[in-house]
Amino acid sequence: MEAVRESMDARIPERVPEEGTLARSRPLRDRIDSVDLLRGIVMVIMLLDHTRDFVHSDGLRFDPTDISRTYPLLFFTRWITHFCAPIFVFLAGTGAYLQVLRGKSKRELSRFLWTRGLWLIVLEFTAVRFGVFFSLDYSNAFGFMQVIWVIGVSMIVLAALIHLPTRAIAWLGIGMIAAHNLMDGIHVQGWRGPGSPTPDLGASVWMILHQGGLLFPLGFPGPGIFVIYPLVPWIGVMAAGYAFGAVYRLDPPARRQWLVRNGAALTAAFVVIRAINLYGDPERWAAQRSAVMTFLSFLDVTKYPPSLLFLLMTLGPALIFLGLFDRVERRRLTEPLIVFGRVPMFFYLLQWVVAHGLGLLLSIAAGKPTAHLIGPPLGNAPPPDAGFGLGTVYLAWIGGTLLLYPLCKWYAELKSTGRYRWMSYL
Repeated sequence: MEAVRESMDARIPERVPEEGTLARSRPLRDRIDSVDLLRGIVMVIMLLDHTRDFVHSDGLRFDPTDISRTYPLLFFTRWITHFCAPIFVFLAGTGAYLQVLRGKSKRELSRFLWTRGLWLIVLEFTAVRFGVFFSLDYSNAFGFMQVIWVIGVSMIVLAALIHLPTRAIAWLGIGMIAAHNLMDGIHVQGWRGPGSPTPDLGASVWMILHQGGLLFPLGFPGPGIFVIYPLVPWIGVMAAGYAFGAVYRLDPPARRQWLVRNGAALTAAFVVIRAINLYGDPERWAAQRSAVMTFLSFLDVTKYPPSLLFLLMTLGPALIFLGLFDRVERRRLTEPLIVFGRVPMFFYLLQWVVAHGLGLLLSIAAGKPTAHLIGPPLGNAPPPDAGFGLGTVYLAWIGGTLLLYPLCKWYAELKSTGRYRWMSYL
């Protein structure tokens, strides 16, 4: 734990200017291309994950990171997408801090955060739900509590936290990230099928906070709601991301050095703590049938909820990336990714429709079953002849990315005009 505290402490700039002084005297006028580039990359990778959900023949039949059933290409097709949610949530917090650097007052920012947080929760159970289910029937399922829900709640919490000193916010986030695995042994009984009791109020609260699972707010057989993203430690990830924004008060050379040095420290902490195999993840790695599969076991850390090791493994390289690309040049390859990164919520909503729609259209064209692609997946498992191979998944992913680019470019240009204030919520 001492190594964890030391490596996480390195994420806080040693000397941060007083709150508001730099923002007033030298406001940040332009967007930070390296932040948008990283966000754009993870958005495109996210599309790969969701395209696999709807197109791959294995689909939702088994977890691609299940070492007993997976193979390297499928494992890494899923594993690379682990970077998406932590970076998405972390940079949402950073984006809030950058608004302070652009001159927004704490009062204005607080109001924006809690109102946008409420709006995102609404979107999770309406627009996002439709993209996932392609159904407006709520009689069987309210939906999933996924990343947009947890960003919404985290923003509401952050609306209050921003009135604390930045260092206090940083330690709160770091503490939640580093220590929450101490609660791994606390489990409540979830719903086990028809005839079994549904979780009581206390159990439901704990599932929302840390455990996850299926809830029935109106009792069984009423519509269920599946908690995929418990609030802890995601609230801490956003709080840490907000405090991290203070790094952009540093001069560019010092900032780049800080990013690379501390990103490397977090990544090294992941390797060391994972190798010790005692803390940081509820699942231990173990020797497998081959060296390759043992390596996959080493990388197979827990996402739901994200363990300390999961967050070290993903956020460490993210900081290194931000340091190496701090002075990114706009080229033919980076420009589209920066565009995606400037409209992440617009991209996120559309990519569900695109990924789901491609899966449905490909299945129709090939004469394959489609019933499992409409409605909640609970009790709606794909039949054996459904879906396609990974090659088709990758081709569909590339096609979906190309389809989304002109739409996102149009929206980014429209949003940049500042004529429509409501666009800041999307």
